[in-house]
Amino acid sequence: MPALCRDCLRDFNSGARCPSCRSARVVSHPELMTLSIAHMDCDAFYASVEKRDDPTLADKPVIIGGGRRGVVSTACYVARIKGVRSAMPMFQALKLCPDAVVIRPRMEAYVEASKAIKAMMLELTPAIEPLSLDEAFMDLRGTERLHGAPPAAMLARLIKRMRDELGLSGSIGLSHNKFLAKVASDLDKPRGFSVIGEAETSDFLAGKPVRMIWGVGPSAQASLEKVGIRTFDDLLRWEKADLVARFGGTGERLYHIARGEDFRRVSAHTPVKSISKETTFNDDTSSLDILDGHIWRLSEQVADRAKAKGLAGRVVTLKLKRANFSAISKRISLREPTQLADRIYREARALFDSVGNQGPYRLIGTGISDLSDADGAEPGGDLLDPNAEKRFKAERATDAIRARFGADAIKKGRALR
Repeated sequence: MPALCRDCLRDFNSGARCPSCRSARVVSHPELMTLSIAHMDCDAFYASVEKRDDPTLADKPVIIGGGRRGVVSTACYVARIKGVRSAMPMFQALKLCPDAVVIRPRMEAYVEASKAIKAMMLELTPAIEPLSLDEAFMDLRGTERLHGAPPAAMLARLIKRMRDELGLSGSIGLSHNKFLAKVASDLDKPRGFSVIGEAETSDFLAGKPVRMIWGVGPSAQASLEKVGIRTFDDLLRWEKADLVARFGGTGERLYHIARGEDFRRVSAHTPVKSISKETTFNDDTSSLDILDGHIWRLSEQVADRAKAKGLAGRVVTLKLKRANFSAISKRISLREPTQLADRIYREARALFDSVGNQGPYRLIGTGISDLSDADGAEPGGDLLDPNAEKRFKAERATDAIRARFGADAIKKGRALR
């Protein structure tokens, strides 16, 4: 059976240890040298960057997130052993792991590390589809002649380079389609390399819960359970027409996924659909001053991301979550797309005013969607608002100052609320 040493990168016939370096970090599989669709997922990415940059954190439980009322962005594996999970409320995480070191996210550091990893990926194939800063699909079909090695060997080399050059680790899932590659990457974390071959697909999926399907969250899972679908075996008993009649377009996807089929291609040009930012308060609040300050700061952060990506949005969204966890979402469509913090803020604030203060609130967020190239964004003038052009010029001047002297070089007064 084909085998590969993940330490010295030698390929050989089946064995528990590498014949060259005697490492036990060996991956073997009948289809190892022929599969070419991969998913790479960094291990506890944010926490790993923090531990790399501060070696004193190496053996400590680290949680990346906000204050006690915030949520966990990610946690290192030391903290995960104690039950801490992503998206868990911070107060709950600290009950499970009171000795954890809590660190606020440093997005600039994570973006820099992500760019370095992507540069390594691009040396293997141009067909990369990022899902976030720390994970991506890769299609390595046709690259063996270029690199003189099969995709599996190049993926093992990528993970080794990440460890040696960047001080970061990742896990690989290798299969014959995107769905199974993503499933595989989560089978043996951290520092895993798992393979799901085409011949074993049906046996692998048999009896597995439908929550394994990417995109099937708690709500979708509850809908499936209402009609008796809990496992892949349950899905296989449904005809395609019945699934489509019950679940629409999702039903057809479920039909194929149940059979291990995924026809989506790895796309290097998947468009960004929306840009948003939200915050959870340390204490529930109904204060208009505090809420207004957050609407401005969030709008500014959304605008900064839009400007960095050269995008503008035609739809502005406001999200609110009350103390009892009930949610409010409001949106408005603009005549012309915008990437201006001032415009996003004004529209989001108008949406808030239309809701009326139904607080106290525990979370607030703003965002833009229906994105397009910024070349078609509003020019800044508005016949109905004679001060719009002045604010437009002031914002562009502010952008120039911040670009030269740093993000904190200049702030609006409302940002200090």
